[in-house]
Amino acid sequence: MSGLGGAPRSVIAFLEDRLVAWRTGTREGQWLILSLLVAVSVVMFALAFFSPVTLPVSVFAIPLVVGGLTMHMRPLVWLVAGDILLVAVSLAFTSHATSWAYQQSINLTVVVIVAVIVLVVASGNRSGLLGRLGESMLMELNERLRVQGQVPPLPAGWSVESVLRSAGGAKFSGDFCIAHLYEDGATLEIVLVDVSGKGVGAGTKSLQFSGALGGLIGTMAPVELFDASNEFLLRQDWVFSFATAVNVRVDLRTGAFLITSAGHPPVLRWNRVWSTWDLDSAHGMALGIVKDPQFRQSKGTIGPGEALMLYTDGVVESREHDVDAGVEFLRTSAARSVRDGFEGAASRIVDSIEGDDDDRAVLILSRERA
Repeated sequence: MSGLGGAPRSVIAFLEDRLVAWRTGTREGQWLILSLLVAVSVVMFALAFFSPVTLPVSVFAIPLVVGGLTMHMRPLVWLVAGDILLVAVSLAFTSHATSWAYQQSINLTVVVIVAVIVLVVASGNRSGLLGRLGESMLMELNERLRVQGQVPPLPAGWSVESVLRSAGGAKFSGDFCIAHLYEDGATLEIVLVDVSGKGVGAGTKSLQFSGALGGLIGTMAPVELFDASNEFLLRQDWVFSFATAVNVRVDLRTGAFLITSAGHPPVLRWNRVWSTWDLDSAHGMALGIVKDPQFRQSKGTIGPGEALMLYTDGVVESREHDVDAGVEFLRTSAARSVRDGFEGAASRIVDSIEGDDDDRAVLILSRERA
């Protein structure tokens, strides 16, 4: 029984190894795919040769399309050359009548056009990653960025909610958040960043910038963190390589907070007495513009029943009004959004914004009433 059971397991292990070889883009995996597609093409050639009516040569476009999705440029060229050769041989021996020759020439034209399209698309692949494999890697990086922005579980009495929407509904955004809870479990630091650009165009910048910030947060003071971030952006060869950011550090035992802003829209603080969102005074220059930007910090305390709201300019800026007018509008609409409590307020605020031509992010850190 062990012998019978071992054979299927060995076959499964072999197939898993071949799958890993393909997914990692190794030479072994690439030539395995080439061998399989060539074998399929040979079988199709035999069927087309003996029964051209049943199987026209245009079906040779199928392995070409599959190869374009699964293979690198060099083995793909071999596949294209082999398929076109098989098509030519098949036509040379099966095209007898004039009408039949005309129909087969159309099929040959289709195969050649598909081959050219596949080669052009493959030649434009600069990453060296395969079709959906490249997409999977980018999505994994994006998922790591999302996880990095998740706020860890907070002590009793504190809650946080964040919502991020990218321009046009894309999966990549120039807005991102990084959260860090110190080992003492009593100090929370949050950085909300808006990288220049929108959607996918800014997404690649945010992936790189978030990696740098993620390795620094919690190791230095907020001003030092922004100075290091500024130096990082100045070294990048990006077009319009600047970013706005806001850093909030909160003592979860007392509610005391320190806000550092770098060209970011002002943080809003919920005033429980007057039921209004008050503007914070922290301000500074955006990162990646000048060598030594200056930052003016602000301090305060989040009391029971109060909250801080961080957001990006996509929430308050539009073609119809500037940032200042948008902030005033946000103060009014956000006051209505928290009328029944802070739970779900960030989603309600983002949902109330018309249009989707810019990345939008809202984060609300709130403290329950005593």
